[in-house]
Amino acid sequence: MTPHNEAKKEDIAKIVITPGDPLRAKYIAENFLENAVLVNSVRAMYAYTGYYHGTRVTVMASGMGMPSMGIYSYELFKIYDVDYIIRIGSCGAYDPKLSLFDIVLSETCFSEGNYALTFNNDNCHLVDSDKELNSIIMQTAQEKNIPLVAGNTLCTDSVDFYMTDVKQFLRRIPQDFHPISAEMEAFSLFYNAQLLHKKASCLMSVVDSQYIDKVATAEERQTGLNQMITLALESATHI
Repeated sequence: MTPHNEAKKEDIAKIVITPGDPLRAKYIAENFLENAVLVNSVRAMYAYTGYYHGTRVTVMASGMGMPSMGIYSYELFKIYDVDYIIRIGSCGAYDPKLSLFDIVLSETCFSEGNYALTFNNDNCHLVDSDKELNSIIMQTAQEKNIPLVAGNTLCTDSVDFYMTDVKQFLRRIPQDFHPISAEMEAFSLFYNAQLLHKKASCLMSVVDSQYIDKVATAEERQTGLNQMITLALESATHI
């Protein structure tokens, strides 16, 4: 157990799906898993372990932002000996071809923050997701006929549509990076995975876009993302 997770080591599966929202973890456990058991409720960061089509899976919330994801993913990898984490979350679109609730798979993630420098004295701002795990997800999407867009993503320290000048921010990213979406957790997840020789991927569903006036509501974000949830869980059965 840790100060942030009351589960015993054997309570956590080798494959973990991490939504940011604890209520989304609860929703997944109640609607997708069989024999799901609540194994953590510390800070209301719910974790459930159960079975999806015979594969043992834990669904655990990560909270919002790199620091929160950094804590939970590090503990899952290092202390609970988890091998795979698939983040499922929401994102903003930076590609005009993306529509609300399109699913994005992160390939390389850029952050101008200092997570790696603070944590590991490493002036790192670009980190890759795991290619083998991404390949499983892409193959599963093809088999299940689930549309999926793979590309580079941004990981920000603040919600991008609250930034005072997002154009100024975009001018600071590498010119050849060409991001298709932005979220707030994947960099610390990917960095921890590489540091600890584990595997991590990030699936995102578009909930807002600079090219679309409509923004997904809180209810739509929680319950309207079933296709992404299904893709993550189906991919877990192929690991």
